[in-house]
Amino acid sequence: MATSWIVTITLSASDATAHLVENPFWPEFLKSSTQIDEVVITLVLLAMLGAVFLRGFKEVIGIAVVVVAAFLLSNLVVVAVALYEISTHLEALGNWQEALFNNYGNPLSMLGGSLLVFPLLALGLSGFETGVSMMPLVRGESDDDPARPRGRIRNTHKMLATAALIMSFYLITTSFVTTVLIPPEAFGPNGEANGRAVAYLAHEYLGDVFGTVYDISTISILWFAGASAMAGLLNIVPRYLPRYGMAPEWGRAVRPLVLVYTAISIVVTIVFAANVDDQGGAYATGVLAMMTSASIAVTLTARRQGRHWAWIPFGLITLIFIYATAANVIKRPDGITIALFFILAIVVVSLISRIQRSTELRQERIEIDKTAQRFIDEAAERGDIHIVAHRRRTGKNAEEYRQKEREQREDNHIPPDEPILFLEVDVADPSDFTDVLEIQGVEVGGHKVLRAESSVVPNAIAAFLLHLRDETGSKPHCYFGWTEGNPIVYLIRYILFGEGDTAPVTREVLREAEPDPKKRPAIHVGG
Repeated sequence: MATSWIVTITLSASDATAHLVENPFWPEFLKSSTQIDEVVITLVLLAMLGAVFLRGFKEVIGIAVVVVAAFLLSNLVVVAVALYEISTHLEALGNWQEALFNNYGNPLSMLGGSLLVFPLLALGLSGFETGVSMMPLVRGESDDDPARPRGRIRNTHKMLATAALIMSFYLITTSFVTTVLIPPEAFGPNGEANGRAVAYLAHEYLGDVFGTVYDISTISILWFAGASAMAGLLNIVPRYLPRYGMAPEWGRAVRPLVLVYTAISIVVTIVFAANVDDQGGAYATGVLAMMTSASIAVTLTARRQGRHWAWIPFGLITLIFIYATAANVIKRPDGITIALFFILAIVVVSLISRIQRSTELRQERIEIDKTAQRFIDEAAERGDIHIVAHRRRTGKNAEEYRQKEREQREDNHIPPDEPILFLEVDVADPSDFTDVLEIQGVEVGGHKVLRAESSVVPNAIAAFLLHLRDETGSKPHCYFGWTEGNPIVYLIRYILFGEGDTAPVTREVLREAEPDPKKRPAIHVGG
C-alpha cells in the first residue's frame, strides 16, 4: 500500500510534467534546456502539493472539487466529439472491426486476448484503489453506532459505487475511441499519442486551443492525483503505526508527515529521473497487489457468510487479479524489487521506533475495581505501599503466595508487620503498543493479589506505581527477584514479547517518567 501511494504521488507528478512539455505551445528551447528539465518541473509540482497539504485539508478538498470537475467535463467533451467522429466516419470503425476479427477470429479468442493484456490496464485501474483510501474520511449519521456505523457504511457504498461508475465509463469509452481513431504507430515509443492518447484526440479534433485547455486540466488532475494518495497515507499512518509503536509519537501529527512523504517522493523522483515508463512497473505492482489482496478478502468473507452466488464470481475475479499481478511481476520485476525495498525500510524504521519508544509509559489510563481499590486503601493507611511483583503459576494455591512472601521478606528485609500486595501482570497482545490497564483484586488464602493484563509487563508496573503515588500520596515500593539467564535474550524477549528482565526495565521506565529520585517509586531487587 505504501509503495502504491508513494509511487502514485511521483508518477502522477512526472506524468503531469510529460503532458506539460508535450504541449505544442511549450517553448522549444525549454524542451531541450539543461537547466529546466523534467526532473526540476516534477520536483516543483511535488513541492507545491506538499505546500497545499501544509495549508490544511479543507484547502485540499476545495481545490480537488474544481480540478476534478474540470477534468471530467473536458474528458466528456473529447469522448463525445470522438464518438461523433466515429459515427460520421464509419470506415474507421470498420477498419477496427476488420483488424479485430483478422487477429482473433471469434469472441472467445478476443476474451482470451483481453485477459492476456489485462495487466497492462493496471494503470487505468489506479482510481479504484485510491478511492478505498478515502473510506475512513466518509461522514456517517449522527445516530450511528460506533461498533457498526450503518450510516457511514451506507454513504461509503454510495461513494465507491459512484466512483466505480464514473471511472468505468471513462475507462471503457476512452479506450474505445483512442483505439479506433489513433493510428497504431502513434502509440509507439516517442509517438505523439504515447502516454497521452486522449490529449492527442483533443488536439487532433478540437484544435490546439481546446487541446491546451485539456492539457491544463490533465496536468492539474495528474498533479493533484497525488493528493488522494497523500490523504490516504496521512489517514492510515497516524491511525495505526504509532498505536503499535511502529512510528514516533510525532507520527500522529499531519504536518511533519507531509514533510516526510514529500521528501520521500522527491528522492524517488530523482532516482527514476521523473521517467513515467520506469515508474509504471512499480506502480502497477502496487496497484495490482492491493486489489488482489482486497479481492481475496472479499471472496473469503462472502464464502464465510455462505453467499455462494457471490463468492464464486468473486473468486474468479480474484484469480484474474492473481494472474495479472504475477504476469506484471514477471514482465517488470523492478516493481516487486521496489516494493520489497519499501517493505524492508518500513520494517527497519518500525523496529527502530519500537526500540526507541520501549521505555515510554504505554498505558492510556488505569482502571481499578472495587476490591483492588480496597486493598490499596488499606495498604496506604500504614504509609508506604509495599508491592511484590509475582509471576503467577496457578494463582489458586495459597502456598504459592506464602512461599513468595517469605522469600521477598528475607531477600529485601521487609519487616514482618508491613502488609504487602502481590502484583501480577500477564502479557495479553504484545503487538499493541498502548492499552488500558485494568486492575482486579482477588484474595487467595488471605493474600491480597492485584491482577492485570498488558501488552508489556515492566511499563505496566511502572505506570501502576506512578498511579498509586499520585492517587494515595504514599511512596510505593516494588520488590523483585533476580532474573537468571542471558541478558541479551531477555532484552529481545522484552522488545518482541513484552516481558524479560522486568526489574531493571521497570526502573528505567520510572527514571524517564519521573526525573526526581525523591518522588520516584522505589524498586528493590533481592536474592
